[in-house]
Amino acid sequence: MLAFLFSAFGWSRLKRKRKQKVPLLDVLSHELIPDTKVLSDAEKTKVLKKYGVTEAHLPKIFSNDPVVVTLKAVPGNVLRIQRDDGTGKYTAYRVVV
Repeated sequence: MLAFLFSAFGWSRLKRKRKQKVPLLDVLSHELIPDTKVLSDAEKTKVLKKYGVTEAHLPKIFSNDPVVVTLKAVPGNVLRIQRDDGTGKYTAYRVVV
């Protein structure tokens, strides 16, 4: 096992980085995906100030999520997600990690 890790083949597999793949279809147009938008820096500070929180307090979303990849959001960006559940619309915020 250890010999495999240090062989040329095993070492190249270990140090190879995974690239983010762009989804083959537009995930934002699917009916089950809520409206999602990347906030600008001004909007981000306004939201954080309004609710009196920091980025660490917001729920997280991974940078390899298909919606995040489609929107080309980077770690540190805040996403506004607006859902309509039939009784009304509500907004959620998530920070990309």
